[in-house]
Amino acid sequence: MASNDQYIVSARKYRPATFQTVVGQRALTATLKNAILGGKLAQAYLFCGPRGVGKTSCARIFAKTINCLNPTPDGEACGECESCKAIERGNSFNLVELDAASNNSVEDIRNITDQVNIPAQDGRYRVFIIDEVHMLSNNAFNAFLKTLEEPPKNVVFILATTERHKVIPTILSRCQVYDFRRITVNDIIDHLAYVASNEGVEAEREALGVIALKADGAMRDALSIFDQVVASTSGKVTYQGTIEALNVLDQGYYFKLIDIFRAGNVASALLTYKEITDKGFDSQFFINGLAEHIRNLMVCADPRTVGLLETSQEWAQKYTAQAPSLPAEWYYAAMKILNDADFNYRLSGNKRLLVELSLIRLSRLLHASQPASPSPAEVSGRTQGMANRPPQQQPPQSPFVAPEGLHKPQAAPANSHEAQTPQNLRQQEESKETATKSRSYGSDSVGKVKEEFSGVKEPATEIKTKVLPAGGANKMQPKKFTSFRLSENHRSGFKTGDEGPKNSPFTLEELIAVWEEFANANPDQRILVAAMRNASPKQISETEFLVEVEHPAQKQAFESALPQLTDFFKGRLKNDHIILRVEISEKGDGEKKLNPKEFLKMAIEENTELAKFLKAIDAELE
Repeated sequence: MASNDQYIVSARKYRPATFQTVVGQRALTATLKNAILGGKLAQAYLFCGPRGVGKTSCARIFAKTINCLNPTPDGEACGECESCKAIERGNSFNLVELDAASNNSVEDIRNITDQVNIPAQDGRYRVFIIDEVHMLSNNAFNAFLKTLEEPPKNVVFILATTERHKVIPTILSRCQVYDFRRITVNDIIDHLAYVASNEGVEAEREALGVIALKADGAMRDALSIFDQVVASTSGKVTYQGTIEALNVLDQGYYFKLIDIFRAGNVASALLTYKEITDKGFDSQFFINGLAEHIRNLMVCADPRTVGLLETSQEWAQKYTAQAPSLPAEWYYAAMKILNDADFNYRLSGNKRLLVELSLIRLSRLLHASQPASPSPAEVSGRTQGMANRPPQQQPPQSPFVAPEGLHKPQAAPANSHEAQTPQNLRQQEESKETATKSRSYGSDSVGKVKEEFSGVKEPATEIKTKVLPAGGANKMQPKKFTSFRLSENHRSGFKTGDEGPKNSPFTLEELIAVWEEFANANPDQRILVAAMRNASPKQISETEFLVEVEHPAQKQAFESALPQLTDFFKGRLKNDHIILRVEISEKGDGEKKLNPKEFLKMAIEENTELAKFLKAIDAELE
């Protein structure tokens, strides 16, 4: 590069001077050139886009081109006339620039509006460029509106902003809006290669790709980073020197980790993570970088989504080569794991453990946990005992549970020698014993329940014995249940296993008789029984009945006992279509629900025994 006394940073030295040299905005610059060639200039333009994409540069090129005394046939400025040279030197009377970030008051805008009536010199137009226009105050915007809408014929306003949404609609409606896009990685690499060639710097394309990714679509940032790397590497830009100068994690680590995940090597994954942290990289930065890498592999796995990849051509080839090595479901599950790790990182008390657990899960996605290898003695005993052992009907299941969307690995066949570990053999023996016990247990239990229902020939309920898996293995255990006894008045309300659906006709008088029978058989449910004494069911249809109560507490009591009450009616009346509904009558207290304190107070009033007990212990409601 040039010596220090003449040194100019690349962002200024290689700033575009013509529309042709603007990088990454070809469609937009073509539109501006066509407008100039056709003489169709608007009174105001708004250039929007992220930082460093050429908004202000295009505004200056536009001002220079419309004032050029000898424009080229393709609509570019000649760069040789006095007007072009004055604009390039920055002392042209026809170009006025205002930085609205620091000059955003009404007075600053009035200084602009006072100059619009001054005619142009050595050119045809006076161009006013207002950078970061969204920083203007509301009063400044309002002071600017009239001038922006009806400026003199020889005046053009060009407004530039990185935050279009902050510009008030009345300003937007008076401008032609041009949206600048982020510059692609490959466009930045090509331009940096051109700059490096002009400056006599040897630069690897992979190194320029790192700079382009670091710039995040901003050419100005890319040129500034390029100068930094050149200074730190003594004029020879290599990949290794670039990542060291910029403190960027080597992409090779991510490709290496993908191979480790595919092999299921947990130890290598943890050692690679330690190597990365030893280099000083933040764990959350590593998580996000790995997630971005897996995302890039996922979009490369499908030809339809390759266009979503934002990287250099060299890295794109590596992504495309590695992407088919894993199924699409693995990518979905892996990104979910890393997204959860990133979300929980700040809340985690042990951040290193959080990252290591995520790496373990990624390593085991394609590999079920394998049981420990048996000792020679256990293998010998197992072989001798296998001759008399009947074959298992169901192979032992792996404890590995695949994430949603990811297929489980196939379990080994039951007769496979590799699957017959001592642990599985013990589980199979216990399963046989449990199955035998469960069969005898089922018959004995039914007999005991029959004995409890004295005088009943058929069991009151249909009882089925089930076995449930314990811990995901083949070990089976009988389901436990709590024994119970029903009063003679309740037994008829249950269906036996041999009966089908019942639809016997009945009268309202028969239903009321069953109603009174239930109330007499359940004196312990005081609130419910009191409500039943004061209300009678009203027939709505052939099998539907309505019960009207006067108080919300009564309704609550009815609703809690409604399933039991309905079953009782169906059994006694031999009709499975009976429906009971409960409502508060119009003369009641409305639909207000009682809170626990009010409900307890109501229960105390209805239950004299409860009231005596609370009085004996000096209890009070709070």
